[in-house]
Amino acid sequence: MNIARKLKDSNIAEYLLYMWQLEDTLRAYGCDAERLANEYVSRFQYSDEERARETQWLADLCAMMREEGVTQQGHLQMNKGTLSLLTDLHLQLLQSPKHPFYHAAYYKALPLIVELRARGGHTEAPELESCFDALYGVMLLRLQKKPVSPETQEAIATISHLIALLAEAWKKEKAGELDF
Repeated sequence: MNIARKLKDSNIAEYLLYMWQLEDTLRAYGCDAERLANEYVSRFQYSDEERARETQWLADLCAMMREEGVTQQGHLQMNKGTLSLLTDLHLQLLQSPKHPFYHAAYYKALPLIVELRARGGHTEAPELESCFDALYGVMLLRLQKKPVSPETQEAIATISHLIALLAEAWKKEKAGELDF
């Protein structure tokens, strides 16, 4: 919970990737709050109060996953909502002539996004979802210590740059410092 809160305030893109990873972690424990408390939360150095808060938060997320039918796959509505808000900001940045660096990063990443969507058969998915899917996939490969081809690394660097610019714009918008 503390990590999620800090990431949400500091880098919305890292927050979303963290939440996707957390969804997968909860799935790995069968969305069983007791197992999560005993086998997952217990591994961290928490005070009793922090442990209780973390356990309750994870139990609440498990309940949400069950209610929303995403215990096997998919994302929580709150995470879809975050992606939707990022997509709205993305479109605003593209419509504004005041963000040429964002435009340039987007048009550099666009062929990669099109290719990702075609390969995955998700041509109807929002472009940013394809970007986050790619970032998450490579993150999982790295966690598993599996090789990532140089071409994929190059594509991910381009997509990462776009998402980093978007995350910075998000932070500025939340601070009331973004001009369209």
